[in-house]
Amino acid sequence: MSTQTPTLIRRPAAERGHFDHGWLDTWHTFSFSGYMDPRFMGFRNLRVINEDFVAAGAGFPTHPHRDMEIVTYVVGGAVAHKDSMGNGSTIRPGEIQRMTAGSGITHSEFNPLRDTPLHLLQIWILPEKAGLTPSYEQLAFDDADRTDKLLLIASPAAEAGGVHLNADARLYSSLLSAGARVSHAFPAGRNGWVQVVRGEVEVAGTRLAAGDGAALVTPGTINFVGVADAEVLVFDLP
Repeated sequence: MSTQTPTLIRRPAAERGHFDHGWLDTWHTFSFSGYMDPRFMGFRNLRVINEDFVAAGAGFPTHPHRDMEIVTYVVGGAVAHKDSMGNGSTIRPGEIQRMTAGSGITHSEFNPLRDTPLHLLQIWILPEKAGLTPSYEQLAFDDADRTDKLLLIASPAAEAGGVHLNADARLYSSLLSAGARVSHAFPAGRNGWVQVVRGEVEVAGTRLAAGDGAALVTPGTINFVGVADAEVLVFDLP
């Protein structure tokens, strides 16, 4: 286990790429589509974290993807999913969706609610290889299992019950109470990314608020402390 002092590279929420299309208010942690920031092209094999606010009844019409692991994490509201594999489902808070675009898929994502905006994170992770067979998976998890602890919700080979990522990446979710502390031990040679969904946390001595992210380079064991009630995603990456 590394004993080095971690290097923390903060990505403040207000410095992300931002576009308000009326029906879609979107914030890009990393370069995406028409937004380019050479400092933040992604981190390790984590390529995209988009925080999207979708108006009631609106959404993304059918469009194609390939060679990407696409993870949908709903914070509030609901998203209706349809794809060219024949899947149709609704994802709500406390659920995660993984779609392997692989050799090519088309899909649509809509807010089916007529009076409630949708708040979600769209996460893209580079796959272990190109041309994989497209596939889909959805999993629900209990808040009790991630309250003041880190719950593994996505991993290679679906370790510990998370959805199966075709990538060397592990994704943890936590609901941290104010004053609560959780730790994650990153093995030697691993790196981390933390994304604050809501609330405020202290990570390796640095305070991060909702929308903030941070890269953790050669981190060893990292403490995550709730400053205010918070929801946090932690990525363990190569």
